[in-house]
Amino acid sequence: MFKKFAAQTAGLLFVLALGLVPVSAADRLTVLLDWYVNPDHAPLIIAKEKGFFDAHGLDVELVPPADPSAPPRLVAAGQADIAVSYQPNLYLSVKEGLPLARIGTLVSTPLTALVVLKDGPVKSIADLKGKTVGYSVAGFEDALLGTMLASAGLKPGDVTMINVNFALSPALVSGKVDAVIGAYRNFELTQIRLEGKEGRAFFPEEHGVPVFDELIYVAHKDKLADPRLKRFLAAVEDATIYVLNHPDEAWGIFVKANPKLDDELNRTAWTDTLRRFTHAPAALDGERYARFGEFMKSHKLIDTVEPVSTYAPALP
Repeated sequence: MFKKFAAQTAGLLFVLALGLVPVSAADRLTVLLDWYVNPDHAPLIIAKEKGFFDAHGLDVELVPPADPSAPPRLVAAGQADIAVSYQPNLYLSVKEGLPLARIGTLVSTPLTALVVLKDGPVKSIADLKGKTVGYSVAGFEDALLGTMLASAGLKPGDVTMINVNFALSPALVSGKVDAVIGAYRNFELTQIRLEGKEGRAFFPEEHGVPVFDELIYVAHKDKLADPRLKRFLAAVEDATIYVLNHPDEAWGIFVKANPKLDDELNRTAWTDTLRRFTHAPAALDGERYARFGEFMKSHKLIDTVEPVSTYAPALP
């Protein structure tokens, strides 16, 4: 009887003690997006709204950038913890000496494409000879287009490049250009259709460009031991699996948090993007990163291909 009473008393004291110990607050984490919120960010939005970040002890703030080029630099400067960026940009950042490293992947296939009008004069890449091609950002898009042209026996000089800023679809639909490079296949094709036309996409990875991760997570290379990073990736993985298993429910959560995105363009983009989310954000294909580094060097976008561990070291 005494042993039973003692055990009960000890249990009660333990419970009371728990009440006296303050519960630690969730660890805050600031994540800068690459652009305004859109279906590309579904795992992040769902992780926040569905409580996956909470379950991993994280209080995550998702911040759309005022300047899309700023997030990696802000992380490098220690003003944020993680930035959503692009695999090609990572090589350029390392070349510039920014202390950044990839810690995970969000979208594991290219999204960018060369797009033409379906009823236009361009039926194949070879048909681009003598035509105009709109672009938004020089450099990497030049490398993409140059490689795709070479696959059809053409040279960059065989086309005329026109900077249309970020108005790719309007420039194509209005006839200002014959094609656009850098269009997102999960958005622009639908946007063109909503404007009364049909588009045709040529995919870089089918015309000589090595496969690459479109969207990745980058952090400061000197802060990779921060335990919050692994927990962040675990939460995003949980959210990604939820999105894939319950796409309709996840869409409902997404638009409840972002009601202005409840339209046909974003609804279609949601469906078109689901299969492109990486199922294991922390996983790394080192050979893919090495191949793409060689591609960047061959187009003189970087001078030296660093070891893969420089671009994407394993988290300790």
